[in-house]
Amino acid sequence: MFWTTFVLLAKKLILQFSYLAIFGVSAVGTSTLFIPFPIDTVIIFAASGLGLSPLVVGIAAGLGAAVGELTGYFVGAGSRSVIEEKKAKKKIIGKFVSFFTNLFKKYGAWIIPIAAFVPFPFDIVGILSGMSKYDIKKFFVATAVGKIARGVLIAYAGYIAIPFFAEWLGIM
Repeated sequence: MFWTTFVLLAKKLILQFSYLAIFGVSAVGTSTLFIPFPIDTVIIFAASGLGLSPLVVGIAAGLGAAVGELTGYFVGAGSRSVIEEKKAKKKIIGKFVSFFTNLFKKYGAWIIPIAAFVPFPFDIVGILSGMSKYDIKKFFVATAVGKIARGVLIAYAGYIAIPFFAEWLGIM
């Protein structure tokens, strides 16, 4: 299966390039639109099976994920001209874009990091942020905050849980 190949390739890269590979694998894994990659599995494995620092693993994975999520933002920003054309023809599209523009202006600093933290198809948030002309720097920082928090949590969960369950199952 493709995911197994992805995880095995990630393992080879992490063994060779350490934290830089975690950053790269995370960036590539989140740069695809609506195609899930097992980034969490890679984070858990790197933190628990390779002896890397869970904190640094989480930070590297979170920063890589934030870079990868810029793909959705750029897709949304690129679709603005098409939306502007359609907006003139159909009022419903104009209302949709206006709603999200106002939503991100008021609450973007809260919505984006929360959506980046929870297991949610974040590509939608990136596309809508780009469409609504949300500031790219604010988008990146807010995404990085949520993705780093998620990465650190997952890394520490794997770092603590995997050895515990391995010992409990008698594997270690």
